[in-house]
Parts: sequence; C-alpha cells; structure tokens
Amino acid sequence: MKVKTYAGIPEEFAKLEQAKIVLIPVPYDGTSTWQKGADKGPKAFLEASENMELYDIETGTEVYQQGVYLTEAVTENASPEAMVEAVHQTTKKYIKKNKFVTIFGGEHSISIGTIRAFNEMYPSLTVLHIDAHADLRQSYEGSTCNHACAVYEASQTTNLIQVGIRSMDIMEKTVMDEDKTYFAHDMAVDDSWMDAAIDQMTDNVFITFDLDAFDPSILPSTGTPEPGGLLWYETLDFLKQVFEEKNVVGFDIVELCPNKKEKSSDFLAAKLYYKMLSYKFMNDEINDEYDNAFQITEQKKNPLKFEENDY
Repeated sequence: MKVKTYAGIPEEFAKLEQAKIVLIPVPYDGTSTWQKGADKGPKAFLEASENMELYDIETGTEVYQQGVYLTEAVTENASPEAMVEAVHQTTKKYIKKNKFVTIFGGEHSISIGTIRAFNEMYPSLTVLHIDAHADLRQSYEGSTCNHACAVYEASQTTNLIQVGIRSMDIMEKTVMDEDKTYFAHDMAVDDSWMDAAIDQMTDNVFITFDLDAFDPSILPSTGTPEPGGLLWYETLDFLKQVFEEKNVVGFDIVELCPNKKEKSSDFLAAKLYYKMLSYKFMNDEINDEYDNAFQITEQKKNPLKFEENDY
C-alpha cells in the first residue's frame, strides 16, 4: 500500500531519518465558539497540497527535496488541557530530533502546546502572532486552553509580537503590550510596521499564523472571519523578511474551516505553508545547487579522482 506523504511527494523525501522538516496535523475543534469545522482543516490542507505545483517560482526552489515527514495526527480530544499537553509533548519530541517542526491545526488553542514546546527548547524566544484576534484572555468558558487564550501564556513567558489585530475584548488591553501590537487599521496606512516589528524580535522566532489574519475576500473559509485583513503579497513580503533576518525555529498554521463549495481557501493555506518552507530553506537549496555544480565541474576536471572515491 502506498504511504501517505505530504503533497504526494515521493517516499524517498518523506522518511523521518532523512527529512529536515516535520509536519504534525492536529485536527482539533473543541473550543471554537462560532463556526465549527477547524478539525477538518488538516485534511483539506493536505488534499489541496497534493494539487499544488512543487516548484516555487519566486525562490527558484523545490523545498520538498529537503524532506518533509508527515506524522500521525494528534487526535487527543478528551479535554482542551489534554489536547494541549499532547501537542506540547509531540512537538517537543520532534524538536529534540533536530527537525524543523511545523504544525497544522485545528483551532488556535493548539498553539498553546506548540509555543510551550518551542519556548522550552529555544532561549529568548519571540512569538510572532499573526491574527485578526488578540487571543489574550487568561481563561474563557472555564478553560485556560480555549482558542481565545491562544497566546496568553506566550504574553507572560516570551517576547510576543502581534500583527494584524482588529478584534479584541476590552479586558485584553490589560494584558496586551501595545508597543508590540500592530493593529490592522494602522498597518493599512503605514507600511513601516514591517521593519518596526522585525526590529523588536529576538534572534529565535516562532510564528503562529491564524488564517483569519487574511482578509475574508481572499480567505473566507475560517471560523471567525474579520473584514480589513492582510492580503497575499504584503503577507509574503513580511514573512520573507522575517525568514531572511531572523532564525525562524518553527511555525504553526491554524483555523482553516473548510467549505466544500469554496476550495480556494484550502489552496491558499497549502500555498502559504509551502511558501514559508521555501523561505526557510531557500539558502540551503541554493547551497545544494552550488555544491552539486562544483562537484560536476571537479568531476570533469579529474574524472579518475571521482572514480576512485566511488569505491
């Protein structure tokens, strides 16, 4: 039986031992409060990925060749707290294997576990939170592991920078660091926010990307869409700068709420994930191409040397 791989890539690029990248699906939707369906997000994302071209024009790379290992899904749903702990432990396990760990949700509460793992493994961590919502409630509906609490813990234990915010409760102002918060209405009229946000980051950066950060005109299939969001190219411009200037140690993408009649959101999520990988490993791919070209040139100069080394 053929092994299920990310984006249908050949099995040679999908084995854990060789893969630089790990992808953990978390199909969880236990605390969402409006439109349900984020638990179906990973499946829709993976299906869209299989229909995506794997050559990235902008970077001139095929990042899947760095290896992407698709793990079994984290399916713990006994309680929000149990789910967070399962995500925390699974994420940490693969970080310890020296992999570039990525996670696809699921609702945003899964990020409590992912952030906790990365914060334990990387010093002086910045969490770059790209979202429509502040998600800074200490608890909500009786749980500290609610989607509305996704980055409260990060606000207390990491260098939290929030981008794209345009919806929040007044009580969240008591927690929010407004000097490190970039509101959508300000971003719309002043593009200096990109450099300002990057200047506030430490070297190690974890990105948690809630898809409702995008404007619903380009990504309607999310649980809580908000008008006035990010568009595609400005988002890529920002992400590319972050990957170039900082050590992005991992990321998660959450809150895809697929609609059978609207597949473009699934595809955008798939493309975003692949773009982020392409930015992370762009220099590795260029170096690999240089090394290959150098080896071919040397082999032409001295074929006997390479024949000897083959034995």
